Amino acid sequence: MIQMELSKIMISETNDHQIIILKEKDGQRSFPIVIGLHEAWAIDRAVKEIPTPRPLTHDLLYNVITGLSAGLARIIINDLKNNTFFAKLILLKNGESVEIDSRPSDAIALAMQKNTPIFVEEKVLDEVCKWNGL
Repeated sequence: MIQMELSKIMISETNDHQIIILKEKDGQRSFPIVIGLHEAWAIDRAVKEIPTPRPLTHDLLYNVITGLSAGLARIIINDLKNNTFFAKLILLKNGESVEIDSRPSDAIALAMQKNTPIFVEEKVLDEVCKWNGL
């Protein structure tokens, strides 16, 4: 697995598709992921540390995780099928790892809120680098 970091958020209120760019933490490879506007706003809000008066969806999810005595250890973008990325939330509960299927945009929004590490499987990074001719 390769650790990644959020490099850029591109938000366009006139377009349904928004783009985030993930970049290798200790390397040069990067790739875009197309996400929805609400997820882009959630990621942007987390990056800018903008508080909300009441919990929004990703806040709620984090509250549920912690309310169940678990913690978010990391997220992993683990697959790419038919041009669609797949991700997992890796939770720790009572010393045991629990994997939860997730859309990458939701996983990244959650990770950005709590400064949680983002990883991508090497096979996924290799595939997107082929797309980009790297």
